[in-house]
Amino acid sequence: MKKYLAANILVYIGFITGATAGFLYWKFVGCSNGTCLITANPYISTVYGAVMGGWVFSLVKKEKKDN
Repeated sequence: MKKYLAANILVYIGFITGATAGFLYWKFVGCSNGTCLITANPYISTVYGAVMGGWVFSLVKKEKKDN
């Protein structure tokens, strides 16, 4: 289990970074009239940010080469 967690640490950092960014985007930019799908609700904005952050950080994960 520790090996799996260590191998995917960047994805977890991406989740945390994305969730923080999504919440802060809702807090400071948001949607003034409530019709925006993602930014009108803090929960949706936070989850969307977490998913996108995890996805982006998973793209930079190094693959191990077998010799």
